[in-house]
Amino acid sequence: MEIWINPACSKCRSAVQLLDGEGAEYTVRRYLEDVPSPDEIRAVLDRLGLEPWDITRTQEADAKELGLKEWPREAGSRERWISALAGHPKLIQRPIITADDGTAVVARTDEAVRDAMGR
Repeated sequence: MEIWINPACSKCRSAVQLLDGEGAEYTVRRYLEDVPSPDEIRAVLDRLGLEPWDITRTQEADAKELGLKEWPREAGSRERWISALAGHPKLIQRPIITADDGTAVVARTDEAVRDAMGR
């Protein structure tokens, strides 16, 4: 498993604490420092079964500056959203766990973290 985290995020710290408490084997990716490429974002979206706007933090200052709330949420705009996430990684919802079975979850709850560990 790999977990994308922002160490300043309480949800990320809780997820890591739970993984450690359960003795899970995983790697940490500090995605603000090791920014995912557009291809990596596409791959995670495929694993999540979500669209880029589904994992975008629209309340962030960068999102407001870009006017993301006004962007169309449709297939034709998908690449624009992915480029925004790659260019402004703070916009990526966190934490994201890529599970061993090829799926992924946005692990904002203990239940989601446990779900990822069971995959």
